[in-house]
Amino acid sequence: MALPFQLYVLTRSPFLTGLLGLVELGPLVTASLLGGALADRYDRRSLLLAIQVALVLVASGLAAAALAGSPPVWLLYVLAGASAGTAGMERVTRTAIVPNVVSGDRLRSALSFMFGLYQVTMVAGPLVGGLLISSSGVQAVYIADAVSCLGMVAAAAAMSPQRPIGEERHDPVLRSIRDGLRFVRRSEALVGSFAIDLAAMTFGMPRALFPVLSLTVYHSGAGGTGVLFAAVSAGATVAALSTGWIEHARYLGRIVLAAVAVWGLAIAAAGLTAALAPAALLFAVAGAADSVSAVCRSTISQSLTPDRMRGRMSSVFSLVVASGPRLGDIEAGAVASAASPRFSVVSGGLACVASVALVAAMFPALAAYDGDAVAPIGEPAPA
Repeated sequence: MALPFQLYVLTRSPFLTGLLGLVELGPLVTASLLGGALADRYDRRSLLLAIQVALVLVASGLAAAALAGSPPVWLLYVLAGASAGTAGMERVTRTAIVPNVVSGDRLRSALSFMFGLYQVTMVAGPLVGGLLISSSGVQAVYIADAVSCLGMVAAAAAMSPQRPIGEERHDPVLRSIRDGLRFVRRSEALVGSFAIDLAAMTFGMPRALFPVLSLTVYHSGAGGTGVLFAAVSAGATVAALSTGWIEHARYLGRIVLAAVAVWGLAIAAAGLTAALAPAALLFAVAGAADSVSAVCRSTISQSLTPDRMRGRMSSVFSLVVASGPRLGDIEAGAVASAASPRFSVVSGGLACVASVALVAAMFPALAAYDGDAVAPIGEPAPA
């Protein structure tokens, strides 16, 4: 939350704030695809450890730039790109590890628990971040980020080796990446799950406008910005930690489609409000719907993928998950500049709802996905 807030305070431009998403997109795409190929050929624990060290360095660079005064916008863009690329590679590697540390019958619960814990940090982070910015400036947030990344270095160092299973030969990296993309294209259910999330985040995630809404509509300053960011994650946390029912659900694709429709409706309704409290409540509802969608999509993708391909599949999954909000930043900032921030939020939510019908028609295998009859692609289905 600190980067978009800092950019808007420096520039007072919704467009330049939204442009942050475009700046982050290139490094994110490149690093995610590369990270997937590396995670399928090397020890994932060692790779994760090196990435965590890089995250410490990037956060330290942001802190140094803030402490030096008012940094140039281009420098913030460069550091934002480095942060996005490194975080994308970390997400790919971490996701590929999960299925090998739990039994198959507990995979859905493990994915729900991991997503829920992640959302807990996404609640605490913006709330504490808003208070730190108000009291000590954005540099305090970047310093806290660097320190917390050191904790992740220690966690990765304590893990056991995590070598990929079933990968005997190592093709050149570019060929390995192409093989991963071809694998994903073979499954209509996989492609459909990626498409619906990309549409939902591109049109329905107005996070770039949270500082704008807080400062110009709700008049609540940095604290209000933190509340808006935290509200989405608060709803997602409650939903993720109460998704035990998903363990017994069969048609996860249908749940994904319904959850994305709820997400879009809640976002559109939030755009019509003029006060912080009801807007935060609606964003929390949207976050809960997104959490259900995320757990179901993760289960679909991990269940359809053999371990030797999990790094590369996770790179595509992570790329969609991380690039969608950044495309949303661009879309939200551009529409807000052309019309108004509130119109941008409402129109984006309605476009998200419309995308549900489109994706369901284009990828019928997503709605037909049956969790009780699925097997990894290329392997026999269970009896």
